[in-house]
Parts: sequence; C-alpha cells; structure tokens
Amino acid sequence: MSKEKNNNIDQMSFEKALEELESITENFEDGESTLENAVNLYNRGVLLKNHCEKKLNEAKKKIDQVKNHKESSTIEKNE
Repeated sequence: MSKEKNNNIDQMSFEKALEELESITENFEDGESTLENAVNLYNRGVLLKNHCEKKLNEAKKKIDQVKNHKESSTIEKNE
C-alpha cells in the first residue's frame, strides 16, 4: 500500500474512516472480491481500524483532562 494512501488515512476524520471501514466490511460480506483485492482491502481495513482507535484514545484523553480539571476546580472551591 502506498504512503500516499496511508497519509490519506492520517488526515481522515474518525467518522470518515469509520464509514470507509464499514464499506470494506460490506465488501467482504458480499464475497465478490478477488483474493488480491480482498488482501488489499484487509490491509486498508487494519490501517483504518488503528486510525479509529487512535482518534478514540485522543478523544478519551481530552475528556479525562477536562474531567480532571473540573474535579480539581471543585476540590479547590470546597477547601
């Protein structure tokens, strides 16, 4: 798989990557792909899955930071 296609994944939003991953899954369910195409789709699917997991982890970190900031602000007010 070319670096250009990988870079495209790096620039994708979570929603766009998930949409493409769902499309790949549907393609597998149809069972109409050649072996070579299926392998390429599988590889891209793995990259998309990893990208989605990365985006979810980043979002979780941001939520945790806000939550921790809010909790520390609440503790300071109560002291």
